[in-house]
Parts: sequence; C-alpha cells; structure tokens
Amino acid sequence: MTADARQDREEIEQLLYRYAWMVDRRDWQLMDDVFAEGATVDYTSTGGQKGAYRETLGWLARALEPWPANLHFITNLAVEIHGDRARSRCYFLAPMARPLPDGSQQVITTAGLYQDELVRTPDGWRIAKRDCQQSITLGQLPAGYAIPK
Repeated sequence: MTADARQDREEIEQLLYRYAWMVDRRDWQLMDDVFAEGATVDYTSTGGQKGAYRETLGWLARALEPWPANLHFITNLAVEIHGDRARSRCYFLAPMARPLPDGSQQVITTAGLYQDELVRTPDGWRIAKRDCQQSITLGQLPAGYAIPK
C-alpha cells in the first residue's frame, strides 16, 4: 500500500468518526464537513427517512431529541479507493439513553452496518451516499413512543 493510499484510508476513517461525533454531540454545523454537496442518506431501516442529507439529518435531530445521551462506536472499517471515489463499510454500535423520573436511565442500543460511497473534494473526503442498515436493537422503546416523521 502506498503512502497516499494509507493517507486516504486514514482521512476516510477520520471522516466516519467525525460523523459519529457530529451526531452524538448534535454538532449539526459539521454536516458540510461530513457530506458532499448533493449527498443522500437512507435511515429507513431505523424507522426513519431517506433523502437529501440536510433534510434527513433534520429528521435525525428530531428523532434524537428524547435521547440526550448518545455514543456511536465505529469498527471493522473496510475501504476501497478508486481514484477520487471510494466505498466503505463499517459496523456501528450506538447506545442511546434518556433520564427517567427516578434518576435512572432508559438505554436502547442499536447496531448495524453503514455502507458509504465517498468522494474526494477540494476540502477532503466526504460521504456522497450513506446507507444505514440497522440490524440489532437492544432494549424497548417506551410504550406509546413513536419515531418522529
């Protein structure tokens, strides 16, 4: 592997971590540092939306409001680079928590696979297309709880 290929892989890895940080910290101003212009995201496996990244991340922000504590873990990253385009896949594990009246927390953990198409821009690598494939949910949503639309 060339030094350039190693650097590209490292930059893509940091990009995926930046996405996790953005979501967990609700630092939505980072979205243009994560997604390319015209990018799309598919969260339908989570009960969510699919579409242009700005609108879809708007949905994600609403969906996460009742869950103020989030921790995304990204692992098992595989990257294929073809010039200024790349594909990546990685597992995610994402516990979410919300406080309960008795002082304890309700915790739900989701896990699955992110499959991404990436593009090199003048500002670095960005996600052009993200497909979130949630496959595991540990815990139960509260009775009567509905994922926002």
